[in-house]
Amino acid sequence: MAGWLGARTDAQLVALLQLRPDLAVPLPSSMTVLAARAEQRASVLRATDDLDTLEFAIVEILAVHGPSRDTVPLSRKALQAQLKGRVTKVALDAALERLTARALVWIDGDNLHLVPAAAEALPWPIGSTTEIPDALTEPEVVAALAELAPAERTLLEKLATTGPRGRTRDAAPGTPAERPVQQLLTRGLLHGIDDETVELPVTVGQVLRREPVTHPHALTPPKPEPGKQTPAEVNAVAAGEVGELLRHCAGILEALGQAPAPALRAGGLGVRELRRIAKQIGVEEPRAGLLVELLAAAKLIEKGLPDPPPDFDSTDDYWAPTPAADAWLESPPARRWVVLALVWLELDRMPWMIGMRDANDKPLAALSIELRNPHAPRDRRTMLSLLAEYPSGSAVEPADIGRILAWRQPRRRRHFRLEAVRHTLREAAELGFIGRGALGSAARALLHGAATSASDAEAAMEEALPEPVDHVLVQADLTVIAPGPLTADLQRRVALVADVESAGAATVYRIGETSVRRALDAGMTAAELHALFDTRSRTPVPQALTYLIDDVARRHGQLRAGMAQSFLRSDDPALLAQVLAAPVAGALALRAIAPTVAIAQAPLGEVLEQLRAAGFAPAGEDSAGTIVDLRPRGTRISVRPHARQPYRPTPPSTEQLELLVAELRAGDRAASARSGQAVRTDGTRTSTAATLALLQLAARVRRSVNIGYVDASGVASQRVVEPLKVGNGQLDALDPVTGAVRHFTLHRIASVALLE
Repeated sequence: MAGWLGARTDAQLVALLQLRPDLAVPLPSSMTVLAARAEQRASVLRATDDLDTLEFAIVEILAVHGPSRDTVPLSRKALQAQLKGRVTKVALDAALERLTARALVWIDGDNLHLVPAAAEALPWPIGSTTEIPDALTEPEVVAALAELAPAERTLLEKLATTGPRGRTRDAAPGTPAERPVQQLLTRGLLHGIDDETVELPVTVGQVLRREPVTHPHALTPPKPEPGKQTPAEVNAVAAGEVGELLRHCAGILEALGQAPAPALRAGGLGVRELRRIAKQIGVEEPRAGLLVELLAAAKLIEKGLPDPPPDFDSTDDYWAPTPAADAWLESPPARRWVVLALVWLELDRMPWMIGMRDANDKPLAALSIELRNPHAPRDRRTMLSLLAEYPSGSAVEPADIGRILAWRQPRRRRHFRLEAVRHTLREAAELGFIGRGALGSAARALLHGAATSASDAEAAMEEALPEPVDHVLVQADLTVIAPGPLTADLQRRVALVADVESAGAATVYRIGETSVRRALDAGMTAAELHALFDTRSRTPVPQALTYLIDDVARRHGQLRAGMAQSFLRSDDPALLAQVLAAPVAGALALRAIAPTVAIAQAPLGEVLEQLRAAGFAPAGEDSAGTIVDLRPRGTRISVRPHARQPYRPTPPSTEQLELLVAELRAGDRAASARSGQAVRTDGTRTSTAATLALLQLAARVRRSVNIGYVDASGVASQRVVEPLKVGNGQLDALDPVTGAVRHFTLHRIASVALLE
């Protein structure tokens, strides 16, 4: 195998190290070392995770006909004969190319050799590929399982989870027919191997584990017929979901800003708090859990002690928005979506598991550590990348996606259970990746993986989202209809003066006395409110709305509060006397200091809140007597500086791998070169002088040398070079392969040998 690796091109060796990066750490000193690493069991099992069913069929056939069976290694023609024409020559050649690229199969002449440990990676019992299946079909297995007794079902589930083979004396002929094993053998749910061994059929095991059902004998991938949708319709549906996504995320930020949620002792978000948030923004709990997970991963909410804390004496952690949430809310909709979409793609957690039961029968909480799964980002991208292989507008059923991926990656088939695929696609639909089962244009751009994928996805989503409108429709019943997403400025002003009654493609707002007073509290005047509806409404402004604004504005601000701790004043002494006589005056410790002025020993916000609860309509003012906006801004929490992102190693670049291959070939040449006179340094002055003398001699007579060199990382290697100059503590030498001049520090040279 070392000779075969040495004969591979540099590009093929670079591809091998990209597919199996563990082979390059630490740097192998020769092809012999690389070949030994390529045959190690752990490395081989890791390299087989991405093999498909056809490639595993080749591995199985080569394992059956390997040298351990005292047979001659198979050739390509013999391998194709073993497959009995079930696969085309083009597909077979492509599969062999993938196996040789990973150094799982190597070629000697026309003979194919399998790395021994590869046979241990087979995801099914050996022989499943070459034997024609006579087992039950999936519907037959499902029907048979439904008729089993509990003892028989338990036996099958044990084999499905621990291994397909089991030993039992009940498998012997003559055993009473009512025994569970005999019943299962009769139904075809177990296969007898000998008098004491039974085996669980592949299809039965897949059904019991709720995996996609594909048989190892099927050497061609499933080809489902996708549904057809128009790309415009797909993008429109996805854009509608994005609008709801952004609205609900903003609602969660507002809800947590107004009332931060206490964190569980283990760090998650409790079921009661999640239910409160879901009810407040009007969504189901699973969707609220997904959005909370996204906002936490995007660092828009964080766990810590808020400022100000909900309880002045509290030292417990709360979940609350971070300062980054304000900047995110001010961003354009398409950019906000890209932030959440990228976070979801890389999220190493499974939000759809929130509410499920763990091993201790306790519900899994949102933001808890139990939801973490390091395979989640890879599985998520794998499912979406499969959809991206189909033309735009193609919708593929979740069951078909599971079967295709199980055929492509049989060692990971448990990751593509129907339940997991359905939940992942549901999340993708709720995030606007998918519309009517097909992948949208913005999601395709995001999955492209190019450096500009985020900007391309933002542009595609901006095109798909409906254009913001700058007008509303005011109805006679004091409702305001927004026929589409409003412009940012109009949205803020309408949300200030009206409450959302129903949301969707067209949002309905309701204007009432409370909402008008809220706008006046924020500093708007009655004239500004009249102008807002006169200029922005495409329908005539009803007289009832004009009267409502004028009536609330006439009463608004007659009673004004300021800072003393806080003060209360009114131009109407009778009104102030009425306040002082009310029970609320005792709660606020109000004291009159003039017929029209009183002071309170409570903060201004508390004064306004309690006076309004008592039926009065005060307004806050500043030192100049101007009405100020004292609405609560919501709590914010700082991102913890010590919060660490999960470690993801950066793979080496192609240029780095090319240099590594050059070093490997240099070490291989050095190991195979025949040496003449040699000097090994031991740190003494005599050995150092001998090393210098031998290098200077080689430089004068232009002879190549084999040097042992230890780099700055402590990695020792052998290489063949041609010395050019020795001096100033370094050796300048010519690399005979690349023709480049390289520099070596003299005190790092461990040995020198002249080459014959």
